[in-house]
Amino acid sequence: MPTTNSLFPTFFLSGFECSTFDWKDAGRRDLSAEIQHYAHANEDYAFLKSLGIAVAREGIAWPLIDRGGGGYDFSCIDGFLAAQRRHSILPIWDLCHYGYPAGLDPLSDAFVHRFADFARAAARYIAERAHHGPLFFTPMNEPTFWGYMGGEWAWAAPFGTSADYRRRFTTALARADIAATKAIRADFPDARMVHIDPLIWVVPPRDRPDLAEAAHRESYDDAYLAWDVISGLKHPELGGCPEVLDIIGLNNYSFGQMEYRERGPHAALEPGDDRIRPLCDLIEEAWAKYRRPCIVAETSGLKGGRPDWLNDIVVEAMAAIRRGVDLHGLCLFPAVDMPDWHNGEWLHNGIADVEKLPDGTLLRKPYLPYVECLHRWQRRLNRVTSLDANPFDSAVDLTDIRRAAQEMDPKPDADWH
Repeated sequence: MPTTNSLFPTFFLSGFECSTFDWKDAGRRDLSAEIQHYAHANEDYAFLKSLGIAVAREGIAWPLIDRGGGGYDFSCIDGFLAAQRRHSILPIWDLCHYGYPAGLDPLSDAFVHRFADFARAAARYIAERAHHGPLFFTPMNEPTFWGYMGGEWAWAAPFGTSADYRRRFTTALARADIAATKAIRADFPDARMVHIDPLIWVVPPRDRPDLAEAAHRESYDDAYLAWDVISGLKHPELGGCPEVLDIIGLNNYSFGQMEYRERGPHAALEPGDDRIRPLCDLIEEAWAKYRRPCIVAETSGLKGGRPDWLNDIVVEAMAAIRRGVDLHGLCLFPAVDMPDWHNGEWLHNGIADVEKLPDGTLLRKPYLPYVECLHRWQRRLNRVTSLDANPFDSAVDLTDIRRAAQEMDPKPDADWH
């Protein structure tokens, strides 16, 4: 039976791009620095407060903080902590967003132990300074997607180039995730874990029915590999179980529905393709497999399509709730625009765009049609459009959300792009 009280104080969430991968042609990158989030943390969190969003995904950069030998320097997140406290924002802390310290083999026992030690130290640092409870963490962000981009496509470390390595890498990341979860809960038993991966759907080319089995495997086996390991459905000897899985985060972007290519990445389905599935169906399938509370943990449209994308996402989410899915929130990601990883061009996918001033400062410019669309949905779902002094005094009453879903009686469809 779905719960009545939400996990969170607001139904809409957001977050900040915080990748720290070792990138194929650029070495170590720090996306929090590239979007100037360290310098603008107070402004960025004030912006979320003004939007009525009290929850933000935020990063603790393992490769930048871990000094080796058990030494850590967490000072780079002090500005985030101060801004969260000042503006009453609840963080979900990413402990590994595609980056790990140089010299580690991610398939080794040393990787697992070092990440678990880092996770424990990070949790203790946060707990001493937190203004809320319980603590929320995402130990390994998108282990399945990282498996592809780092284990098969060689975009980022460890620069693997085969499907076999990709699966072994994803399993290793899930193993480290389990170890980190248990390390944190040894000190903080009430800590909550949000395990995030993309929703994907892969179809064979129309003229290659012989690839149907491979496409099906990616949709129904590989797409769920990390969650299966973390939940204990696969490799139970690694220590996974439903309580470790805890909360599932479902990322959704237009490029997540793809036509299979024997040498990836696959090709995103074009708008209007009759092989696209309704997002509602993908959400329901993922939730039904694990029966854990869930959120849409990342989603965004691009440029002028952002309001239409948000309309589609909310309608599909309401349809999933109408079917009984225990959905606790939608994360509009990112809050502030981010550069394309490959070419550095601004994607215009944030709630705020950025404008580079002559002195190099990135000025935040809210994209007003997107903001106005968000506020319309907040009002429709009986939610606040700006935060009061204490947004943590009560969680979202999911009865409001379910009532709205019943009244709307939304019809899921594949016509979203």
